[in-house]
Amino acid sequence: MPSLLPTGLVCLILSQLSPSATSQRLPQIQQASVTDYAPFTNVDCPDFSTQPLLRTFSAENQTLHPREVEYVNTRSQTVLPRAWADWLGDGSSLGYTLSDFQNNFPKVGIAIPGGGLRAAQYGAACLEALDARNDSAKAAGTGGLLQVASYMTGLSGGSWITGSLFFNNWPTIEKLVFGDENLSGWMLDIPFVTPDGVNLLSDENQWFFGSILWSVMAKAETGIDTSMVDPWSRMISYHFLNQTTRDNFHTNDTAHGAGQLWSDIPKLPTYQSYQAPFPMVVANARPSTLLVSALVDMVFRKITPLELASYDPSLSAGMNLSFAGTRLTEGRPENGTACVIGLDQAGFVMGTSAGLFNQILDFARNAISDFSADDGAGMLYVLSRLLRSVRTRADDVANWPSPFTGLNAGRFQDSEADWLELIDGSSNGENVPYAPLFVKARAVDVIVTAEGSADIPGLNWPNGSSLITTRARQATQLRISHQQFPPIPDKPEDFIELGVNARPTFFGCDPKSPSDYPLVIYLPNAPPFNGENPVANTATFQLTYTLKHTRKMFDQIHNNLLAGWVPNSNDADPNWGTCLKCAAIDRARFKLPNRKLEFVDPDPQDIDRLGGFFSRSKFALIGAAIGLFALIAALTFGLLWWKKRRNQQVEAEYRKLDDPVWDAEPLFIPTHKKMDSYEMK
Repeated sequence: MPSLLPTGLVCLILSQLSPSATSQRLPQIQQASVTDYAPFTNVDCPDFSTQPLLRTFSAENQTLHPREVEYVNTRSQTVLPRAWADWLGDGSSLGYTLSDFQNNFPKVGIAIPGGGLRAAQYGAACLEALDARNDSAKAAGTGGLLQVASYMTGLSGGSWITGSLFFNNWPTIEKLVFGDENLSGWMLDIPFVTPDGVNLLSDENQWFFGSILWSVMAKAETGIDTSMVDPWSRMISYHFLNQTTRDNFHTNDTAHGAGQLWSDIPKLPTYQSYQAPFPMVVANARPSTLLVSALVDMVFRKITPLELASYDPSLSAGMNLSFAGTRLTEGRPENGTACVIGLDQAGFVMGTSAGLFNQILDFARNAISDFSADDGAGMLYVLSRLLRSVRTRADDVANWPSPFTGLNAGRFQDSEADWLELIDGSSNGENVPYAPLFVKARAVDVIVTAEGSADIPGLNWPNGSSLITTRARQATQLRISHQQFPPIPDKPEDFIELGVNARPTFFGCDPKSPSDYPLVIYLPNAPPFNGENPVANTATFQLTYTLKHTRKMFDQIHNNLLAGWVPNSNDADPNWGTCLKCAAIDRARFKLPNRKLEFVDPDPQDIDRLGGFFSRSKFALIGAAIGLFALIAALTFGLLWWKKRRNQQVEAEYRKLDDPVWDAEPLFIPTHKKMDSYEMK
């Protein structure tokens, strides 16, 4: 395999990145160039008094970003009541009266796990089955759950569907994935790494590689270190953002998503009209003091349109995302008033969440495990060109200048680090992005899990491993900051034996108190209910899908989600839609004010009546007993004091100084020890 780009292409790239060229790059931003991937440095920082770069809080006293609170509250007040009514009607079919729940609807979150293109497609197909805009989902009763959601989290492949929905202005899933007159779709039949096939030196592949390297080199010219995650991020952008078509795929006619920022999501029409859930993407941080990933030490990062934050107790801080890339020490820029903007490229955010190269890149053998031979060769080719052209530091992670330096020394693992080494959000075994939804301050009531993990070797079905890992972490490291996980089977083998990994399942239906844990609606990727040959359990590193495969995959997942599950049957459950509605709205009864949850016997009898009286009145009885004791003690003390006082008065009145009468013998002398018989002398 040749190790160099064609000479002419290298000259073109280097000429575009010469000092004279880069000095003119600012005006070219308006022309949508692939070099728009580069951030801008030495930008004036905002007024810290009105727009602080960093906010801190504590695990015991959490705060959300004010603009997140505003978005979620406004959506819940102006959009969600109608969405609930459209989905549930008046609630009478469920045994509820929907009007009773006004302003007390459950807060719903949707979690879309990782797993490459399989997870992205499974998550998208799940959303389609929950979307009121889909006629078959609407008819089945499942369509509408997407519209009532307040939050959506994505991880790795799940972040791709999340970002794609927003940067294409929240179209239907059909239009987003398969395209229409305005959208090109995901074009998953075009290979991710080598779009023109296995010949790395074909003209089309060379233009594709050159465009990607041009973007990354432009970023490196600003002094921000790059890595393998950067070209990976650019490859993701070609498929999931909105500037690439089949006609321009191998050209630089557009920026191919460069310049689209995650912090610009609030400027999009869908966001401004509060029509979509608030989006969050999850990544892990590899501890800077370790050469390998330590699962127990990893700190989650949540990337929202507003901030790069962590609610892990060891950090509890958030950085203004618009200025991500600005290195802070104890909340202040290192170089005074100069900041960085533009690091939060949408592609880079999605690539960071899916940055799994620390797990699969083998420098010693110059190999990438799990990728196909062709994809691995293409990635190594790009990496070799990258390493010869630009400065890098850690090649297998996403390099983010740290805004958290100096915070929580001795408690936060990267307090002394200048860089954050962010990696795939599932690197600690938590493939479902639950953590942001379990943050106590968000108070999420219902979490819908579009579980597309591939846990079972060879079969690629989920087995609950991620849920078990999350439950353990939330019961230990995150107990203060996060809600607890509802009861689930203890081991993956139990998930499989009970069959809950292969059918819709509700975890946490009957909490003892509303604050115990949220309800988890678990929707796992599973074999088709009707006995068809499965096509959705593909490998995580399969990076090409024919249009026929994608269509069949979506149809199969969609039909499974609409069918529910009937024991010992290949038939659809006609009541599944109603069951899903009931589960989603059920937590509303916990939110109603002044409602008592515990049963009280309206007509207690005999010992039950006495027991009920003592149970209901125990605090009053204890208080009365204490009061009676205090009264008796006060009366006793008063009588003793009065008697002593009286004796003193009598003694003072009759006793005279040196009066001989007081020296006389007593008139009465006891004759018995019992003192009850006396003899007069």
